[in-house]
Amino acid sequence: MTRTSWAEKVFRYVLLLVVLALTVGPFLWQLSTSFKSTTEDVYTSPPRFLPAHPTAHNYAEVADIVPVWDYALNSLTVAVASVLTNLAGASTAGYALARLRFRGRGLAGLAFVAALLVPAESLVIAQFTMMRDLHLNNTLTAVVLPGAVGALNVLLMRNAFAGVPREIEEAAVVDGANTWQRFTRIALPSVRGTLAVVAIFAFMGAWDDFLWPLIVLSDSERYTLTVGLNFLHGTFQQDPRLVAAGTVIAVAPLVVLFACLQRYFFRGAGEGAVKG
Repeated sequence: MTRTSWAEKVFRYVLLLVVLALTVGPFLWQLSTSFKSTTEDVYTSPPRFLPAHPTAHNYAEVADIVPVWDYALNSLTVAVASVLTNLAGASTAGYALARLRFRGRGLAGLAFVAALLVPAESLVIAQFTMMRDLHLNNTLTAVVLPGAVGALNVLLMRNAFAGVPREIEEAAVVDGANTWQRFTRIALPSVRGTLAVVAIFAFMGAWDDFLWPLIVLSDSERYTLTVGLNFLHGTFQQDPRLVAAGTVIAVAPLVVLFACLQRYFFRGAGEGAVKG
């Protein structure tokens, strides 16, 4: 049994290393390529992972050729707006589904579940027509609105609020707390982990979205970073160093966000428990 246990442990670590190489490896390779100078061959065989003469010139060149920082600012505006709207909308809707009693609550919950089954691509034409009728085409507001409140985020918040013991809210009712006070002072502080999960999902979804901004935006000055980087790739596809530098610029905010919220993110799966 000792040998079997040892063999299983080795297998698990080998499997973890393989998964790590497949997931993190391409990003590390892009990071390495972004620091390679123009005199260094990126297609050497065998591949050379570490740059011989690291340089940040590629990042400066990307910023000089393409307004990548303007695109990043547009993406940041859209992502922050998406986080705020999802936190506000998903938390209030989730609390209503979990705690409030009203006619049609079950159908409302089924509607959010059904929304997850509809491919986003099938709604693009309807969304574009709606934005055109509202005269919002070619604006960042039009980029934010379709994802302002995600169905998955609502269900996550609903499950988190459902895990909060009812006895605490019942005690608050006895003390005279109304619905809004119970929501803001008891429910929300108890589900901070899930709020972090919703914030990360909303930020990543808005930051990485490519199809909808490409359709609804026609002015290059309002392009988000994903659309702008696609233009960079199409223009400078013979120089992978610039493409790699642009990719790192796009991924860096996501890494920083997850690093700041990872403690709450991993707590979000078991949300609902109240610590004494």
